[in-house]
Amino acid sequence: MASLTRVHPVSVTTDISGPGPDTAFIEVDYLAAVNAKTGPESTQAKVKELLLKNNNDLKEENINFKAIKTSGDLNLNKNISEIGGKNLFCKEIEESLLKKEIDIAVHSLKDMEANENEKLLIGAYVKRNDYRDAIVSEKIKSLSDLKDGIKIGSSSKRRELQLKKINNKISVINIRGNIDTRINKINENKLDGIILAAAGVKSLKLDKKISLTFNCEQILPAVGQGIIAVQCRKEDEIKNLIKRINDSATSLCAIAERKMLQTIGGDCDTAIGGLAEIENHNLKLKAQLFSDSGQESFEYELTGREVDASFIGKSVGEKLLDLAGEKFKKK
Repeated sequence: MASLTRVHPVSVTTDISGPGPDTAFIEVDYLAAVNAKTGPESTQAKVKELLLKNNNDLKEENINFKAIKTSGDLNLNKNISEIGGKNLFCKEIEESLLKKEIDIAVHSLKDMEANENEKLLIGAYVKRNDYRDAIVSEKIKSLSDLKDGIKIGSSSKRRELQLKKINNKISVINIRGNIDTRINKINENKLDGIILAAAGVKSLKLDKKISLTFNCEQILPAVGQGIIAVQCRKEDEIKNLIKRINDSATSLCAIAERKMLQTIGGDCDTAIGGLAEIENHNLKLKAQLFSDSGQESFEYELTGREVDASFIGKSVGEKLLDLAGEKFKKK
């Protein structure tokens, strides 16, 4: 499910070229589509809060919400790869951007394809939330509870293969839907638990349902997991408002992770994890790529200057391809 945010027309002062006389006035009439798969209300509220905080001319009464649904939300009985890939959660929203039916798109970054439309721009990355994967279960409290034959619900190939590295006798059952739906399927499908992004569970204030959280040594998250991306048209002045809510550290991590994914050339069936972190102006990118058969995985880690985020991402992607060789076919 996705949501729309309407910002009614207001006069906004936008500093385009620095302080002084070169200040432009634009009329703002924003319709922002929010990819709501991981918690629409909290996602909306976060972006709304940041826009208001960083743009003094915007007022709370100018912002309203409206809900829509994407193809990815509606087609729940098939694997994502069978109905067009993970971009189904973004495609229709991006098409609305291109048609100028909306002006801002707010996505869960992990649902976006690595290659962005040349007419669109990610204008801001909101400060990263919890990037880890988590288990929701009444039975599974620790790694030792992941026993032979235990049934875990997930639609992610990456998570399935990572779980099987912990115990290859775990049974992973394909389930899809929003977070509430997946939680309900634990009982409906007689599962022992489900695995999903901790950030999504927390966004719905369901933290207490999390029984086990994996560190990145156990399960490496999806590229962009825990990051909200705010997208607009490249030529629009609105980008000058959006950039004010950008978190620089998150932005650099996102650039490195997405460049790695772009270099790999993967699709929705590619089982790949990646996480970039910054400390003392150095960026460390850790990544894991599974072979096409799923029988092998290849890991690589590289640290460099944070300003070289794109280069680090490209280097890690190239190294993973080299390690995998013919066992992984670049899509």
